[in-house]
Amino acid sequence: MERDELGAWLRLTLTPGVGNASARKLLGAFGLPQAIFEQSAAALRQVVSPLQADALTATPPELEPLVGTTWQWLQEPVPNGVGSVQRRIVALGDKDYPAALLTIEDPPLMLYLLGTANFESNHPPAHEYPAREAINSIAINWQNSLAVVGSRNPTPQGAANARLFSKALAQAGLCVVSGLALGVDGAAHEGALDALAPGEQRLVTVAVVGTGLDRVYPRSHRELAHRIAQNGLLISEYPLGTPPIPTNFPKRNRLIAGLTQGTLVIEAALKSGSLITARLAAEQGKDVFAIPGSIHSPQARGCHALIRQGAKLVESAQDVLEDMKIDASPNITPELIAGSAYKTCATSVFDAEDSLLSALGFDPVSLDALQARCGMATAQLQARLMTLELDDQVARLPGGLFQRLKPA
Repeated sequence: MERDELGAWLRLTLTPGVGNASARKLLGAFGLPQAIFEQSAAALRQVVSPLQADALTATPPELEPLVGTTWQWLQEPVPNGVGSVQRRIVALGDKDYPAALLTIEDPPLMLYLLGTANFESNHPPAHEYPAREAINSIAINWQNSLAVVGSRNPTPQGAANARLFSKALAQAGLCVVSGLALGVDGAAHEGALDALAPGEQRLVTVAVVGTGLDRVYPRSHRELAHRIAQNGLLISEYPLGTPPIPTNFPKRNRLIAGLTQGTLVIEAALKSGSLITARLAAEQGKDVFAIPGSIHSPQARGCHALIRQGAKLVESAQDVLEDMKIDASPNITPELIAGSAYKTCATSVFDAEDSLLSALGFDPVSLDALQARCGMATAQLQARLMTLELDDQVARLPGGLFQRLKPA
């Protein structure tokens, strides 16, 4: 993308009162953004309102600084020195704009890309654009992509499920798409990256973020974002410098749903943003999967609501793979496919500051599994469990299992 073309696209996105829908009308009427800004106010009023037409004739004061910052971002090498990690912007109508997003409601005008993966050029451009140098990278096949989303405050089981399911799905060849948020999103990205063998180069995960790509939110995911860039792609529709504005995160969920063939919800409260992604996927005629949980867990209620509405109940990664008609690789660990390897990553997703009740979750758990989650010495753990039993907060079940009785 040349600097003048970049400036015209940014001006279109920055013009007050001109949203994506009006911008698409203007593009349909006049072609590229440069042509829009060559029109008279009278010509513009034939397509948009008089207020919008007047706004289009004025240059936004923040345009030139943003053009300079964005152009510099595109030209500078990636700080970590990884040659295959590149930056790029694709605009609506570009030959590399993802075809999957053209069918969603409100496709973004611009997409900022950072990583080693690139969209396939699988449809002709809507307009003739200047030739662009192709990124030497892995192409994304959106037909083999699955959204994995869920709570920002998952139970230990939920975080472990997100990581294990994503690892198995990535090992089977799916690309895991999520939102880089705390909780399930981060665990899903981590699990997909776990599927890579040492030195292996292939696309395993894509993060659709709600800030500019020159920022990482939450900050605790900075290292994770760098790893995703080296083995996949980070995508944003927001200009550089965009801070973490709360309304941007639900809006970006339409891109997560649009870029994938289905959505797996790990854990979600009834008002979770993950349910927005699931609803959008269902409206697009795509599969929605949900993992059930304890009836006592607030984080399971969103999944249960989805199942009542027709989402497919899944208990293992194999359930998802079979429904998507994907053969599991013989190299996948059987325990991962069965979804029964909780202990393999429980310690890595458990926060040491969580209480024992948080480690218990809401489902029956053995003493060994509980010890693996919290890392307490056996004698200390048994003494603490007895105290909780006497307080009627924990029940001892047949088979040496324990279960939490009172929700937090």
